[in-house]
Amino acid sequence: MSVSRCGWVKLSDPVYVAYHDEEWGKPLHNDRDLFELFCLETQSAGLSWLTVLKKREGYREAFDGFDLSAVALYTDEDIDRILRGGGVIKSRPKIEAIVSNAKGFLEIQQEFGSLDNYFWGKVDGNPIINDVSDYKTAACTSEISEKVTKELKKRGFKFIGSTTLYAFMQASGMVNDHENGCVCKNG
Repeated sequence: MSVSRCGWVKLSDPVYVAYHDEEWGKPLHNDRDLFELFCLETQSAGLSWLTVLKKREGYREAFDGFDLSAVALYTDEDIDRILRGGGVIKSRPKIEAIVSNAKGFLEIQQEFGSLDNYFWGKVDGNPIINDVSDYKTAACTSEISEKVTKELKKRGFKFIGSTTLYAFMQASGMVNDHENGCVCKNG
């Protein structure tokens, strides 16, 4: 029996299929998971998401399982260690952005109580369900992603743009952009 999935899924890659079926678009509310996903989305700038996805375990190992408080305390020595090790994309500016953004997220947690409150507050706590007949015609930004990107940039966040933020919103379930015929659209 054939299962209908979004057209962007590379059916020949089991990692991609599992990501689509089990993670993409499922609402995330755990701060650690939101921090990890945000960091990984920023790493994909200029690269395919699959490249980053296949390095996710390396990032988890390099960044203490994306423990926000630990990452916010990283020093230049920690950044050098990460760049010397394997398993991550070897871009000093991108690695530095994770550390810098962690510090910004600690401030957001203090101000809003959690990353969950901050991000999900932007969509009134409920996923935005879009009518997507073909992923090729789906939006890649929104008014919300534009607004939040500006807010985050004012806070000093790096490697973030409206397209990256929208991808984060899709992946974290804040926006449901599964194609209408996809098995995951309503579940």
